[in-house]
Amino acid sequence: MTDLRQAHNAARTIAAAALGRDPGPMATAESSSHHVYVGSDVVVKIIDAAGHSRLNREIALAPHLPTGLTAPLLDSGLHRLGTRDVRYACYARVPGAAPGMGMPGVDAVTARSLAEEAVQQLDRLHSWMPEGDTGQVLREPLDHGGFTSQAALFAEVENLAALDRHGTIPRPLFDGLTAIAKRAPLHAQAVVPVHADCHWDNWLVRDLSVMALLDFEWARFGEPADDWFFLARFSGPHMETVLDVIAQATTSSLETLRAECEVREATYLASDLCIALKHPDAHAQMATDRLHALEELIVGHYWWRHTR
Repeated sequence: MTDLRQAHNAARTIAAAALGRDPGPMATAESSSHHVYVGSDVVVKIIDAAGHSRLNREIALAPHLPTGLTAPLLDSGLHRLGTRDVRYACYARVPGAAPGMGMPGVDAVTARSLAEEAVQQLDRLHSWMPEGDTGQVLREPLDHGGFTSQAALFAEVENLAALDRHGTIPRPLFDGLTAIAKRAPLHAQAVVPVHADCHWDNWLVRDLSVMALLDFEWARFGEPADDWFFLARFSGPHMETVLDVIAQATTSSLETLRAECEVREATYLASDLCIALKHPDAHAQMATDRLHALEELIVGHYWWRHTR
């Protein structure tokens, strides 16, 4: 992509047009796939127009999502940057900060309270009934890496074994993935809108209250468990608390929730490890991280360790 300085200048131009005034200082925010710039009351996301199309999905959905669920979209479109076009989305900045992956520094009482509010917000999303073009956007094919069927999970594990030509992944981990696949449902249903990436980096919290859920680029039709997995798995030491909150809110058994989360984590890890083994130079750190998570899942019985 065009250099960061040019992207920063473009973000200021985009924000000024959306606000009708100078946006003031804009800081660079961390993002793995976009250039993101944050001002006092505006946020601009920029990506090469020829890059992935997930920002298009978010732009199409944003105006139709349940009121107050996410940041208001102020403007979107294409912007000429040097010799190429970039796609942008400009949002009103919602006050608050993300709790972060693993909810670092969050005490147990606060974690329960935030989880209760997050589950309420996700229930609003799951109860939303998109129509027309909005529903079609959620149905568009998306290589999300999540669980779709038992057969697809078996195929992904076989693909991973074929790619692992150097024996990077120990045999017991393959056996564990196969065992999870055998216990998996035959099919996942695409019945409700799901965010499908609602870890704690994508929530904004202010004064111990949930303010917004961000980044709907992976949104699609799925099952509520597709979101419960992200909420619980990335809550660090509060995983059991979050599972308990979900179980109470959904009248699901903890055993069912653990099994649903386990099969989803197995699917995501197998998918990500396939990507990492196909492109080892570009994804060395991802391979290390996912292999560690796979060991936690299989050897550490991550979703069941407090029941043993």
